[in-house]
Amino acid sequence: MIPYVRDIAFEYGRCDQVSPLIRRVIANNPGPFTFTGTGTYIVGRGEVAVIDPGPDDPAHLEAILAAIPGERVSHILVTHHHSDHSPLAGALKARTGAVVVGCAVASPDVEDDGEDDGPKMEAGHDADFRPDVSVCGGGRVEGPGWTVEAIPTPGHTSNHICYALAEENCLFSGDHIMGWSTTVITPPDGDMTAYLRSLDVIQARGFSTLWPTHGPPIREVGPFIDAYRAHRQERIDQILTALKAGPGRIADLVPRLYADVDQRLWPAASRSMLAAMIHLERHGKVVGEGPEGVYRLA
Repeated sequence: MIPYVRDIAFEYGRCDQVSPLIRRVIANNPGPFTFTGTGTYIVGRGEVAVIDPGPDDPAHLEAILAAIPGERVSHILVTHHHSDHSPLAGALKARTGAVVVGCAVASPDVEDDGEDDGPKMEAGHDADFRPDVSVCGGGRVEGPGWTVEAIPTPGHTSNHICYALAEENCLFSGDHIMGWSTTVITPPDGDMTAYLRSLDVIQARGFSTLWPTHGPPIREVGPFIDAYRAHRQERIDQILTALKAGPGRIADLVPRLYADVDQRLWPAASRSMLAAMIHLERHGKVVGEGPEGVYRLA
């Protein structure tokens, strides 16, 4: 059982000091994909970095700027190219002259959806996202009193980046790890094998706090990631158990394995199951005929 954390005190447009070096402004884009909305983080004082500026919303842009009167934005850090994270980067850059940091997606991907615990992100992609500085292989940016390391964490998307703040031993985890819900992984851009590997990378770092883009911080980091991983493995084990009874199509397996889930989410569960099937094929445990075809144990 994942120990979700969902309680968060905020007002839209208000800037909250959430740690000694971190401020947060939440965009007014709540919904089943975004929880209470996109949490934009401001790191430092005087010369600051802005993490995940959010959707193309003029009101949110003004709220970010109002939170930093007389301060300079040196860097805009983007976790990935989804439409609730990156689109405002261009407008914020135009107003501040900041450098945009992130990883461009290598190829177009399909529309993402939710999975068994509910949709995980705002639908749509910022296909035009192109950072000024690429950190696809990692990197570091600094300002007065703060040091941020870019950590590649592919899985949710191929270009997902988490950002570690050294001075507080914390991580801005984007959509890679969220306290309110599990993370959607939708092929072809989403990749289950890469996602599980990325979870291991983050857990090995021993961060004291995770700051997801949506929802409240995660304080019990190790146990939370353990539960996140266990949830994925449970779904994978359910697939293998089902296939022991005989070959099957994803369309037939979803109603059986997700019988206790709202049927409106079954199409999303199908995408998650496809990600798991691809993962199992890579490990030689199943063979299949593609998303619409039959899968069987190897």
